Amino acid sequence: MNELQALLLGLVQGFTEYLPVSSSGHLELGKIILGPEAEAGGLTFDIVVHVATVLSTLVVLWREVMWIFAGLFRFDGRMNDEQKYVINILISMIPVGIVGLFFKDYIESLYANNVIVVVGYCLLVTAFLLALTHFYVPREKEKISPLHAFIIGIAQACAVLPGLSRSGSTIATGLLLGNSRKNLAQFSFLMVIPPILGEALLDFKHIFAPSAEYLAEHGGEMAVVPTSSLIVGFIAAFISGCIACKWMIALVKKCKLIYFAIYCAIVGAIALYCSTL
Repeated sequence: MNELQALLLGLVQGFTEYLPVSSSGHLELGKIILGPEAEAGGLTFDIVVHVATVLSTLVVLWREVMWIFAGLFRFDGRMNDEQKYVINILISMIPVGIVGLFFKDYIESLYANNVIVVVGYCLLVTAFLLALTHFYVPREKEKISPLHAFIIGIAQACAVLPGLSRSGSTIATGLLLGNSRKNLAQFSFLMVIPPILGEALLDFKHIFAPSAEYLAEHGGEMAVVPTSSLIVGFIAAFISGCIACKWMIALVKKCKLIYFAIYCAIVGAIALYCSTL
């Protein structure tokens, strides 16, 4: 993977991690378009750009993060809002934690040879969810309940499939449940930080001690990515992630998701058509 390919894929990852169009799906499509050399970037590059987008979340939402930590360890005889917020984030992590620990490798093996088909269908599902938020507008609830946090977490767990947008699924599910637009995007972005970091830690084992099955799936050897390409990809993903995170928060508040539904439907249809060629 050269620096130009790393730059383009880093930008794709950063922008699509927060926009409801599926970063994993676009990353896979981007690698296919850029050719075998880009696809050889493999797991190491994916981990680097995912960590970059996590850091961009912390930068954009630093006030909210500081608010959480300021109250998390404050005990005054009853549970405060910050502690309730953290509990909701932990509850939302349960479904994706179960999928990540016990079913991730199995699920990935199911679509390993049909990635473009899975991406196409999942983008259509993402489009449908986003379109629903445009036509169905329930009465808003000010605070996210633990039950809703768990349901939103289930939506996040389903987004392990490439093409099913993590931000699109969680935000659309939250909106359909009637949660406040003002708070939902913030919660959606903060709740994905622990799973992304946890997934990166789990994937590190494949880099330093790859299993025979993993090597067989990736041509028998681990891809070596130049350090310069990793740095370029990291910076591109971080900067574009900061821009997309701010943009997405504003779009959710204004309920402008229908345009992304149209986009996902078009790209999904193109992906399915290309899979037949």
